[in-house]
Order: sequence, then C-alpha cells, then structure tokens
Amino acid sequence: MANRIAKLALEDGTVFTGRAHGVDGEKSGEVVFNTALSGYQEVLTDPSYRGQIVTMTCPHIGNYGVNDEDVESGRAWVEGFVAREFSRVTSNHRATMGLDEYFRRQGIIAIDDIDTRALTRKLRVDGSLSGVLSTTDLLDKSLVAKAKAVPKMSGLDLVKYVTSRDSKPWREFLKSTVEPPATKQLDEARCKYRVALIDCGVKWNIVRMLVQSGCDVTVYPAAVEASDLLKEKYDGVCLSNGPGDPAAVTYTIECVKGLLQKQQPIFGICLGHQILAIALGAAVYKLKFGHHGANHPVKHLETAKVEITSQNHGFAVDEKSLAAIGAECTHVNLNDGTCEGLRHKSMPAFSVQYHPESAPGPHDSRYLFASFAALMDARK
Repeated sequence: MANRIAKLALEDGTVFTGRAHGVDGEKSGEVVFNTALSGYQEVLTDPSYRGQIVTMTCPHIGNYGVNDEDVESGRAWVEGFVAREFSRVTSNHRATMGLDEYFRRQGIIAIDDIDTRALTRKLRVDGSLSGVLSTTDLLDKSLVAKAKAVPKMSGLDLVKYVTSRDSKPWREFLKSTVEPPATKQLDEARCKYRVALIDCGVKWNIVRMLVQSGCDVTVYPAAVEASDLLKEKYDGVCLSNGPGDPAAVTYTIECVKGLLQKQQPIFGICLGHQILAIALGAAVYKLKFGHHGANHPVKHLETAKVEITSQNHGFAVDEKSLAAIGAECTHVNLNDGTCEGLRHKSMPAFSVQYHPESAPGPHDSRYLFASFAALMDARK
C-alpha cells in the first residue's frame, strides 16, 4: 500500500508535508509540543488536549504499542498527532495493538516524516500557533487560510465538551467506553473520606490516587452548583484538570466561590488550580507556548526540594496577584519562574498547576494527595 500524504499548515504560512497515519480527514486546533519520551497513550486520551494538535518531540513514537490499561479516559481527545516517526514495530508483552491501528479505531488523523525539531523551535520562538492537519485538502494556500481562521484558545470554553453528563460514583465513570481497570472494585472499608470531584476533563489516574488515599469519590459535571455539593456534606472537593481557557468556565468558577464561602476543603489540579485562583480573585494569563511534558522541574518552596513533574497547560496564575487575596505561591517552575502552586492562608484550599497523579510522568508529587487527606482531617 502506497504511503498517503498529509499536510500540517500553520497560521504564519509554514506548511509541513509528511506521511499520513490513521484516518483521512481534516482537523484544526492550537499546535503544541510535548517533551515526554514515552506515555503517548496517556497523552492521546487526556481530555486536556481537546482543541490541540500535539507534536511529540521524542523522535520515535509507538514502539511499545497500545494496551487497554494505560488510557486516561474512555477515548482519544487530541485533534491531531504529530511525530518525526511512528514505529512500524510493536514490541511489548502488554500491547494489544499497534499505534496506527489505534489511530484508525479512535478516528485520529496523524502525520510523521516531518521535521519536528523545526516545528518545535518555531513554537518556542514565535509562541503558540493555530494549525490545520489534513489528508484531504493538500493545497498550501487553502490550508493556511483555514489555519488563520481557527479560533484562539483564549476565551474558549472547551470543558463543556469533555465533562461528565451526570453525577455518578467514580467506578461508573460517565462518558467512558472503557471502565478504568484499576477501579472496578471499591474497598469501602478503606474509605475514610467522602470526596466530590468536579470533572472539567479528569484523568482517571487522579481518581485512582484519591482512592488510594482513602477517598470514596463521586464525580460531578463541571456545571454542578455549590449548593448541590454542600448539602451532601463532603469532606473535600477536588477540582480536576481540563482544556481551554479557565476564565471561560464561569459556571465552575461560581461553584468554587460558593464552596469557599462555606470553608469547604478544596484541592485543585491544573485547570482546577487556575479556576481556584480566579474564584479567589487572582489573575490568570496565557503562556507563550505552554508547558506540555513529563520532565518539568518544580521547586517546592516550603521544603526547597525539586520535583520532576508532568505538565499540560497553556495558562498560568499570576503570582503577583496572590498576596492581595490572602494566598501564597507554594511551588515555582524552575524553567521559567511561573507559579506552579498556591495555598490560601485562611481558607482550607490549595492547588498545583502540574499533574501529581503523573500518567505519564514521575511520581515525585504524589504526596499532594496525602496533603489533601491531611487538610480534610484538619477540618473534620
């Protein structure tokens, strides 16, 4: 079978021509790069990548195939997938299929055989760019025009596309087509805390880590109201990760404001960190090209320890705005000095910008789930 052609066009007029994988079609979105060396299956199924075309900087992707256990949601969410080369060989005893077959089953448009170093350098120098990935329209002028018309990430509410439809116990996981393998049996004897998780696009491993910390988790849609959560008298609330501009998720922000008024213990992760900050009154801004990868160094200011973290976000909390709202920065990114965590000084609320549940990535930050448990203990 002859190789199919695909093209990736950017809004600045740059066009990359490569080899098509997966399904035929056309997708658009913000083009970002991810610096993780592995974990592509978790990247593909992370709801936070809704609206984005993901470029992997690791030159060889797909060698260990795909399995049924390493997914982070019930489907793939990326708009498109880009690599220097997708492996044609699958070598892992856990693999159930190769990456190209997975692309086809999930309806993903993918491209390889392009210069991903040049693409990554362009995004680092020029900042985030909109793009169109196509196997059907191969005219450069047409594709660039389409890329220029792609809506910018700022102002976009993408949470409404990935959130749960109804509130359910975590083991019935809502919009999933596959139930998380590690969460089929709930050991109720180990559940010390009742936790509500507001699903803005949650990764399954967040739920797994909460359960391992002794939590019985109920997942709620992002549009849940504070009154609905407060009447259930939960020990704590977790705000999940998710895609898009946090300022556009006004319904969740209003919910968090109501929870804060009642001194509800809150733990925010990634988008949840930004939403907590906005609800408290802090400012959030768009990063030049975002943080996406599994190797970002973050300093915990209280202990002076450096954690290697998994990250996926395009916005950040303005550290200078924290003092005025009675909060403080707890973690700092050592690459660019941005705020990676906050804690309120008088309310039982804290959050981090990165992913302590990893998946993919190192486990350096999993202590934060124990910190959430300790916060709930202190409020009981």
